Amino acid sequence: MKTRMLQRYKDGDRMNHWFIALMFVLAGLSGLAFFHPSLFFLSHLFGGGSWARILHPFMGVLMVLGFLGLFFKLWRDNLVTDTDREWKKHAGRMLQGDKSGMPPVGKYNYGQKMVFWAMAVSLLVLLVTGLMFWRPWFAPFFPIDLLRLAVLLHAVAAMVLVAATIMHVYAAIWVKGTVRAMTRGTVTEGWAKANHPLWHEEMTKGR
Repeated sequence: MKTRMLQRYKDGDRMNHWFIALMFVLAGLSGLAFFHPSLFFLSHLFGGGSWARILHPFMGVLMVLGFLGLFFKLWRDNLVTDTDREWKKHAGRMLQGDKSGMPPVGKYNYGQKMVFWAMAVSLLVLLVTGLMFWRPWFAPFFPIDLLRLAVLLHAVAAMVLVAATIMHVYAAIWVKGTVRAMTRGTVTEGWAKANHPLWHEEMTKGR
């Protein structure tokens, strides 16, 4: 019997996702080059310190623009509901491998939604603070003490974004069949029913 597939992401959404991922890696590596002297060697990946400094903010802006494309499509699906709060109460059992008592969820569960909002907020902070100390364009308009605070907040937001991304990647690998959604755009009907039953019901209604 042929396995039935459900479309989870369109081609354009998947291409945008991988573009964001590429910009994340490039912006992350170039940013780490200036995070600590021991990591400065990473700047050689971009042609040296000067080029890494020049390219980093542009790659960061491109990453934010790419994420905006996904944000405006997905933010409604990531609003926290009472079902999500109930799911959160049982999350410990799920992490132990027991999914039997988990409340049914829609397209995204509570954990995925928290990762989404952590990424959204951290990217907003990165954008605002990065623009503030982007030399020579905007930094001269701000006092030095405010720029120092912006640099600190930029570093904290970057760490939050990295942590959220690690959780995102780990969860995608941990839940078998999830990676397929962003490589082929489809998931099996069995995967949808097991992991996102309300979304499965929505997608198969009237079949």
